Amino acid sequence: MLTGRRLPIAVVTTLLSFFTLSEVRQYLAPSGSNSSEAREELSWIASSHSCGTWIGETKNEQKSQEPRGGAADTDGDADLASYWISGKPKPEDWSGDERVLREIPQYVLDHAPYVHLFSGENFWPCDIAEHLIHTTPHLNYTPAYSRPYHPNLTNLDELNDYGRFVYLKSDDNVEERPRWLGGSKNIPSNPDSSDSHEDDEVWIDWDGRIDGKNEHEQGYRNEGWYDAGLGDTKDRGSIRPDPATEEGAASTDTGEGEELLDRERRWSVSRRATGGRSDAPAVLIVINKGNGIVDAFWFYFYSYNLGNVVLNVRFGNHVGDWEHSVVRFQHGVPKAVFLSEHNFGEAYSYQAVEKIGKRPVIYSATGTHAMYAVPGSHPYVLPWGLLHDETDRGPLWDPLLNSHSYTYDHVNDTLRASNHTPLAPTNWFYFNGHWGDKSYPLSDSRQYRFAGQYHYVNGPLGPRFKNLGRKRVCQGNEQCVIKHWLGGEGRTRRWKGVGRGEEMTEEDRRRFVVVDEDGGVP
Repeated sequence: MLTGRRLPIAVVTTLLSFFTLSEVRQYLAPSGSNSSEAREELSWIASSHSCGTWIGETKNEQKSQEPRGGAADTDGDADLASYWISGKPKPEDWSGDERVLREIPQYVLDHAPYVHLFSGENFWPCDIAEHLIHTTPHLNYTPAYSRPYHPNLTNLDELNDYGRFVYLKSDDNVEERPRWLGGSKNIPSNPDSSDSHEDDEVWIDWDGRIDGKNEHEQGYRNEGWYDAGLGDTKDRGSIRPDPATEEGAASTDTGEGEELLDRERRWSVSRRATGGRSDAPAVLIVINKGNGIVDAFWFYFYSYNLGNVVLNVRFGNHVGDWEHSVVRFQHGVPKAVFLSEHNFGEAYSYQAVEKIGKRPVIYSATGTHAMYAVPGSHPYVLPWGLLHDETDRGPLWDPLLNSHSYTYDHVNDTLRASNHTPLAPTNWFYFNGHWGDKSYPLSDSRQYRFAGQYHYVNGPLGPRFKNLGRKRVCQGNEQCVIKHWLGGEGRTRRWKGVGRGEEMTEEDRRRFVVVDEDGGVP
């Protein structure tokens, strides 16, 4: 009888929640919000298979997240390494001045981050060269070419001739979880115990907190590294409330998500383990901001982002996922670290972050790959619900063991292959489009929307659009809180949500996209 009573209660509660949230959203939304959007949401509530999961009529119940193959699987068929040595000009053609511009300081490599991937992860780091093999350029939803065509790292920028609404659409149905999407072959290898750094300080037994007062900007405002370089001409939002870290996993009973696994199934990290090598290369971009200030951007690519769950419904899935961390140096000394989290992030003094030896240790969240400074559960709030990212001490990845490095002149928008990987191509960096599918229309059975948020959103833009010229180490150029403690104080991040996903800013359109003859931006 309890089950019979719970069903109508669940239905009524869900509908009341929806209408309450809709009213709140109408109150908070700018004038002129689209009433047709609300009608579509009501239609979805009445008919969508996702609504069915709320009342027990799940579709593809207990569907595994583990990728399992696909029509376009070519694992092992392509020599991916060859794509990464196709750059020009050749080192023998470099002038003396050019060699100086391409040099990566040794201190950048000495302080390269380690990354703990999540032990129950299903979508591991991937190689962008392989990602291009399994995706096809589309202009919004229309193929860019009449025949199948897969650009590579040396000609990807040619797609800019079609404008900025180019999307690299998956050749497979992503819900069938093709093997390339998951990147399981790129799980970092277990390092040889003989390679362990016995003298390095490790934090395996660290309790997750370093106490200290919050200096916000005040303690660093007068230091030469806090503001550096020219920055962008327009500030970007970067006010981040203090984070909170909760104990325990935020589990979900949806068939789509099994990312929070039992502890005994999770990866075990030995006390003296160093990071392992992944076949998925990281991308290092080093920028000299002048006056002894150098920013080292480490980019990590995944072919799929699995969104988080609220009200038993998942939001924010997308093909392609670029995450990054930044280490800022002053005269060769590391001063601060920034970690990207969705469309925001956190900045820490270098002394505060966990380290192995002198290298920082960061954590990649399951599914979303948002980056955090500590393991655990990380809540953040959308306008209509609470979500959680989850991190733990899963496979320890050493990006330094397989990376392609560049230097970047932000003022002149010039990327150069470094002296460490002199043949690395640069054309891919200038691609103005999205590294994944366009947000699916509501007519697509895989798509749904609730309160303006979508199950599938646009694939992301590339590293060029991550505010590389930022003056402060935070993602934006406004307030930047540099924390010198780890652990939470009970406050939770508030996030406006993603809507249909990442879009190019007006500032980036003016800076990077060619203006047409009439003065308009394509």
